[in-house]
Amino acid sequence: MTRLIFLGPPGAGKGTQAQTLAKKLNIPHISTGDILRQAMKEQTPLGIKAQSYVDGGELVPDQLVQEMVQERLEQPDIASGWILDGFPRKVTQAVFLQELLEKTHQHGERVVNLDAPDEVVVARLLGRGRKDDTEEVIRRRLEVYRAETAPLIDYYRERQKLLTINGNQPQEEVTCDLQKIIAS
Repeated sequence: MTRLIFLGPPGAGKGTQAQTLAKKLNIPHISTGDILRQAMKEQTPLGIKAQSYVDGGELVPDQLVQEMVQERLEQPDIASGWILDGFPRKVTQAVFLQELLEKTHQHGERVVNLDAPDEVVVARLLGRGRKDDTEEVIRRRLEVYRAETAPLIDYYRERQKLLTINGNQPQEEVTCDLQKIIAS
């Protein structure tokens, strides 16, 4: 049973690697961004609530994101495993997730930190050519990541669940390293 939580700065390759691995293992790639967009598109009760925050230019509150993740982790297609990408982002969300996994008898998750230097991440994100990916915005996102998400690395290291992968190598080598971790 493969249950993976992907951490790492924006542009480290989490989404790409999660999609590749999920296809190979035939398990769902659960991206909180995708869940949010889908819920808003389908106008689910949680999606309608989220839309009001997004329309107001605000971040969707943790409680609402947590409810969406919980709803997703209760669906039948996760029986053989999952890859969670984009959640948790803070220690409080990690505590919520741990309690949820215990309550739903989903044990044995491992946390993969895709690590890449800031300069590499900036270059990758600028290379995507998205209009909102200016160097200033990217560096701000990295600051936010370091402040909010990086403490998760310590949280999971203390619980002996953290595995770090060098995200500053060719995509195929990162995938190979991930497959080795899963096989161990």
